[in-house]
Amino acid sequence: MSEKTTQSSLDVPVVRVFTAGNAAPIGGNPAPVWLDADGLTTQQMQALARASGHEAVFVCRPADDMHRWRMRYFVPAHEMEMCGHATIAALWMLHAQGRWDGSAVAIDTLGGTVTGRKAGDWIQISQPPASIEVLDARHTDAIAGCLGIARERIIGPCLNASTSRPKTLIRLRSPEDVQTLDIQADQVEALCEQIGSTGLYPYAVATEQGGGAEYTARQFPKRSGYVEDPATGIAATALAWGLRHLGLVDGQARPVTIRQGEAMGSPSRIVVSLPAAGESGQPCWVGGDVALDGVVRAAQH
Repeated sequence: MSEKTTQSSLDVPVVRVFTAGNAAPIGGNPAPVWLDADGLTTQQMQALARASGHEAVFVCRPADDMHRWRMRYFVPAHEMEMCGHATIAALWMLHAQGRWDGSAVAIDTLGGTVTGRKAGDWIQISQPPASIEVLDARHTDAIAGCLGIARERIIGPCLNASTSRPKTLIRLRSPEDVQTLDIQADQVEALCEQIGSTGLYPYAVATEQGGGAEYTARQFPKRSGYVEDPATGIAATALAWGLRHLGLVDGQARPVTIRQGEAMGSPSRIVVSLPAAGESGQPCWVGGDVALDGVVRAAQH
């Protein structure tokens, strides 16, 4: 996008990532994608994200020869270090326009280098092994109160797990517990600040299947400008590693499927491919189905 182009109104594609296949509505998490965004200032990027109401990605030229692109991410309230679904959305657009052949590519973000690749029909991005902290049990009552659920519906310890930023993993007894939470939205930011988290990620086993299970989850971010996310790739990667830490996922190289967004009417499916437990230091890969959702009209600047 040239400097001249950024000063006109234009239609910006919105890509839905982690859609639930043939589900109706289509689901997933929408991300407006600004390609060739070097002509936009930080203030313009923030204003465009705020106007869109979504997490938005801006694709720029890299600052070095090690990376193919530099990407910046904004939610309505602030800039983020990295956003999984928005990265996949941008790569999907670049591939659709014939500007990327799908081979492994390095992307520069404020959170560090992320690798993207095309694997079959999916775009996947890498995330490192998670750092995991077991929260003190004294925090559980406050977490239960914020979620609007009885303390005894929480199973075992809550974990702060982080691949790019810490998410608090809270195992609940049933999918119904997850879907019927009475979130106290005005308490989320203060609680996350207290426990060192960027979002609450309650989850439960949804369906047992051979060699593993599917999980249902919801994401309540610390401070983004909205209460809940319909699909959160970074939280899903943290959950996959957390499940292995808890022994709920074995040490085999296998996909972990997380369903999210049902309570919002935007059903989503996120698939995290974990490496075998013996492959020390290897990343996981997160991907899923993608669909073009239309366009938003960018305001004039």
